[in-house]
Amino acid sequence: MQAGWLKTSERDGGLLLQAGGAWDVGSVARLDAELRGLAPRERAPLTVDLAGVERLDTAGAWLIHRTLRDMRQAGMTAETRAVTPDFRVMLEQVAANDRPCEVAPPPVNALVACVNRVGEGTLDALEEARQVLGFFGLIMLTWARTLARPGRLRGTPLVYHMEQVGVNALPIVGLISFLIGVVLAYQGAVQLQRFGAEIFVVNLIGVSVLREIGILLTAIVVAGRSGSAFAAQIGSMVVHEEVDAMRTLGLGPVEVLVLPRVLALVVMLPILAFWADLMGLLGGGIMAWLVLDISPGLYIDRLRDAVGLWSFWVGIIKAPVFGFLIAMVGCLEGMRVSGSAESVGRQTTRAVVTSIFLVIVVDALFSIFFSFVGV
Repeated sequence: MQAGWLKTSERDGGLLLQAGGAWDVGSVARLDAELRGLAPRERAPLTVDLAGVERLDTAGAWLIHRTLRDMRQAGMTAETRAVTPDFRVMLEQVAANDRPCEVAPPPVNALVACVNRVGEGTLDALEEARQVLGFFGLIMLTWARTLARPGRLRGTPLVYHMEQVGVNALPIVGLISFLIGVVLAYQGAVQLQRFGAEIFVVNLIGVSVLREIGILLTAIVVAGRSGSAFAAQIGSMVVHEEVDAMRTLGLGPVEVLVLPRVLALVVMLPILAFWADLMGLLGGGIMAWLVLDISPGLYIDRLRDAVGLWSFWVGIIKAPVFGFLIAMVGCLEGMRVSGSAESVGRQTTRAVVTSIFLVIVVDALFSIFFSFVGV
C-alpha cells in the first residue's frame, strides 16, 4: 500500500487538497509538517478530496479534522468530498471528541495547602455555628408563640415522639448502661485491689455513672438513634416536597415538625438518664458482689455515703440541654436536605456527628462550671 501523500493546487480561487495512500500513524509526522505549512486565505474555499485515500486511522483523521478546523477559524470555508461512509464515521468521531482539556492547576506548596484547608474548615465551622444559632432563635420564637397560644401545640405528635425517643429507647439505653457499669466495676476492682482499696470501687461507680457516664452515654445513644431519625424523617419530607406543601397551606414547618420533636426529647432525656443511672449502678453492684464480695446491702450503704444528692442532679440537669441540642441539630440537618436521596444520607450522618460533638463540648463546659461553683 502506498504511503500517505498530499497534493495542493489552486481551484476556483480557493485551495484544493488531494489526499491519497495510507493516512495512518506511520505517515502522520510527514503529513503533519506539510499541513502546518499551508497558509490560510481569508474567505477562500478549501476542499479536501479524499478519493485517493486507501487507509485512514484515527491519527490521519485527526490531521484532516484539525486542518479543517484551523482553516475555518482563519476565515476560510472548508469541506471534504469523496469520503467513504467508513471514513466519514471516523471523522465524525474525531470531531465529536475534539474538546479542550482542562489544564491541571499548578501544584501548591504543602504548607499553603494546609493553611488553605484550615481556613476553609474554619469558615465552614463559623457558617455552621451561624446556622445553628439562627435555628435556635427560630425555635425559641416559635416556642414563645406557642406559650402565648397553647392550643397551637400539637399534642398527638408530641406524645408519639415521646414514645419513639423515650419509651422505645429504654431497652438499648438500659443494656448499654448496665454493661458499662459492669466494665467500670471490674476494671476499677482490678486496679484498686493493688492498693487494698477495693471498697472505693463503689465511690468510683457512683460518682462516674451519676455525674458523667450515665448521661453522656445516653445522649450519644439518643443522638445516633433519635437525632438521625429526625434528620431522615424531615429530609424525606423535603425530598417529597411535603414541607413546601405545608408552607403553601400556611403551616409553619418549625411549629408542626420541629417543636414536637424538640419538646419530646427535652422531656424524655432526663427520664432516660435516670434509667441509665439505675442500670449502671445495678451493673456495677452486681459485678462488685461477684468480684469483690461486696454484698448488696453494703454496696447500697457505701453508695449512700459516697454519693451526694448533687452527684445525681448534675447528670439530670445536663439531660434537657443535651436533648435540646440533639433534637435541634437533627431537625436542622433534615431541613437542609437539598432534594435527593444522597443528600438525606449525607445530612443524617452530619446530624449524628454534629450532635455528638456538641454534646461532648457542652458536657465539658458543664464540668468546668460545676467545678467552678463547687458542686
